[in-house]
Amino acid sequence: MSTTTPPRPRRSRAERYRSALWLLTKRDLRVRYSTSALGYFWSILDPLVMSGIYWFVFVVVLDKGGDIGEKPYIVFLIAALLPWMWFTGTISDSTRAFLREAKLVRSTSIPRTIWVARLVLSKGLEFLASIPVLIIFAVIFGAQANWNLVWTYPLAIILQAILVLGLGLIVAPLVVFFRDLERAVKLILRFLFYASPIVYSTLDIPAAIQPWAALNPLTGIFALYRSGLYPEQLMVFPIVMSAVISVLVLGIGLLVFRRYERAVLKEI
Repeated sequence: MSTTTPPRPRRSRAERYRSALWLLTKRDLRVRYSTSALGYFWSILDPLVMSGIYWFVFVVVLDKGGDIGEKPYIVFLIAALLPWMWFTGTISDSTRAFLREAKLVRSTSIPRTIWVARLVLSKGLEFLASIPVLIIFAVIFGAQANWNLVWTYPLAIILQAILVLGLGLIVAPLVVFFRDLERAVKLILRFLFYASPIVYSTLDIPAAIQPWAALNPLTGIFALYRSGLYPEQLMVFPIVMSAVISVLVLGIGLLVFRRYERAVLKEI
């Protein structure tokens, strides 16, 4: 008597999307570290070196340890530099999201937003893997955690993921038609580094321009990251503005992506 195997239930579109996203993300991480001797440590070496440089300049050379940021200053720096590396890495890679793997993008039927979302996820996982470094430095230098950490850190991660996904969906298709945009993005990121409260505190910004500074969504996001260790960084207006602008950027990104998706496939 023969038995027949019941057919497997068809997976929903969302399940197929998640499966493809995870497979591409794992492939990115595997390729990135397969030929690297240091592997994971490369994801934390850059922000640590940058933190050391700025700590040396502002604390040792200029003796501004009490006039800029918060103490301990090295922890203050790392708390913003780690998410900054997630931000800048994702946006930079988004400029090559379609051009680097044009044949694969054209030949697959998966939603093309995955080619940007995978960058957000892979760089986000690297960021999460770097959090123990922040914890170690906080313990060594005596930074005191508070209960804000329970909700501000997850909220900051969610808002940053929304923001970088939206920006990536704008940059990725446009750079296919405007190749100079890749260089322009590098210049903008360089400017944005100093226009964002990374080496300085949101509280260091003059009161007259703080409303304008809040228009930079990274201002509120970095305030959220830091408020778990520096409660005075928890400022409502920049955080609310960051949430509103991040959601707005994601909406614009989806509209731009849908507008240019077919044209991108023809161009590449």
